Amino acid sequence: MEQKTTILLTDDHQLLRAGLKLLLQRYTELEVIGEAADGEETLAFFSQRQPDLLLLDLSMAKMNGLECMKEVKSRYPKTKIIILSMHEDETYIKEAMMSGAAAYVHKSAADTDLYKAICTVRSGGFYLAQKDSDILLHALIHAEKPVPDENEPFTLLSPRERDVMRLIVRGHSLSEVAAKLCLSIKTVDTYKVRIMAKIKATRKSDLVNYAIKYKMLTDADTTETDIPTTKV
Repeated sequence: MEQKTTILLTDDHQLLRAGLKLLLQRYTELEVIGEAADGEETLAFFSQRQPDLLLLDLSMAKMNGLECMKEVKSRYPKTKIIILSMHEDETYIKEAMMSGAAAYVHKSAADTDLYKAICTVRSGGFYLAQKDSDILLHALIHAEKPVPDENEPFTLLSPRERDVMRLIVRGHSLSEVAAKLCLSIKTVDTYKVRIMAKIKATRKSDLVNYAIKYKMLTDADTTETDIPTTKV
């Protein structure tokens, strides 16, 4: 005999919970073992008994669905959660799935989509209606790409300019920089002038502030290829 999947219904509308319970009673492999009106009641129920599956509304008083879901997933990670919501906005769907939901079903389509979602989640999968999948895919494809920082050192400065600048802001004199990089003092001075022009610096403190802002003085940013050893 197949073991039943136990379900907790959480929604602040009693009539909706009653309708969902009647809907799920059609399926002998499912068993509704409890109901809750908000997040606090949900967590109280879990402290006594842990269902296999939680059907959870997003918009509730006291504790909203996202907060409740995060608490449940942190305490009972094996519990599968299906969000049943009236919200059809991309933001809600994305946030719910990223917060740990295994499925997102619209209340208006519960009669056709909920059982499909439950079957998918029971078998270890994730469920979104085709419309929601298309919404998220469109958002992913057309997401705005971050605008590159034109003042970032790996964009603005050459590798050799970065080498020179690191040594200068660490307090090395031009002659010391020249010795470390096997360059002439005149060449180092030319690099310094060029660097200051590129970052619009007027004094050494501007170089230091720039280096700190862009984390140029961390060990991870300084490699053997950046600052070669002195030739002997």
